Amino acid sequence: MGTKENRDGAGTATPATPRLASTVLLVRDSLHGIELYVQERVSTMKFAANMTVFPGGGVDARDFPGDVDGDGHESPRLTWSGHPPQWWAEKLNVAPATARALVCAAVRETFEETGTLLAADASGTTIADSGRYHAQRKALESHELAFSDFMAEEGLGLRSDLLRPWSNWVTPENLPTRYDTYFFLAAHPEGQVADGDTSEASSTGWFRPTALMEGWRDRKVGLMPPTWAQIKRLLPYATVAEVLAAADAGEEPSVRTTSDFFGDPFMDEFFAVATHLGHLRENAARGRG
Repeated sequence: MGTKENRDGAGTATPATPRLASTVLLVRDSLHGIELYVQERVSTMKFAANMTVFPGGGVDARDFPGDVDGDGHESPRLTWSGHPPQWWAEKLNVAPATARALVCAAVRETFEETGTLLAADASGTTIADSGRYHAQRKALESHELAFSDFMAEEGLGLRSDLLRPWSNWVTPENLPTRYDTYFFLAAHPEGQVADGDTSEASSTGWFRPTALMEGWRDRKVGLMPPTWAQIKRLLPYATVAEVLAAADAGEEPSVRTTSDFFGDPFMDEFFAVATHLGHLRENAARGRG
């Protein structure tokens, strides 16, 4: 996708349609403050190779309710606890079906990429040992298994109340690969272990937001503008409880952000350090003019 010619051959640039995506900021408390789980993408990835990112990815067609596959099989109804899709629709400013898909993608991608499962068993107890679903995790990652099928077969229910809406970023129109990404916040469930057993990451780990920022300034950590912005927003908070409370109170609203962030003073430090991306800000300024 990208630039297309119009019918009279004038070569008018038509923005690529952004793909829906969900990303999760997994956080936990430590003796030194909040820690954030991140992963460095492998060099072979078509998008954001070698960048340090949060778990997440594109919304799959089977994340939507009532999906029918090529064999005419309708996905089972997903057991859901916590805020209903309508609540999420209002928070994310999307249709209920889209909100459901975004939340499902957030939980599914987090499980595929980290082994962390934001779900409860039949008794309503949050899963403490997600490692026993390792085979299903791999089947999900290879698209051999639908998330709703996995949850139904294991008698699990999605815990939407373990997530918080955090922000929404849309890739600028002048870039060929675009995403409409919804960022979620989640406290890492007690007892579970986040790992790097995914084909998409070369290394993973828990880091303090300040350490990630220091690594970025030293050019040892590669961060894209949206990732950098989410990490910076975490800096004022000392505990997971504080940041969750701020999200619940609406102090950190899920604001839709487009290329306008290029001119936002909040991003000044990013472009002062990431001078190789300065042309993006210059192009945006010309477009606004």
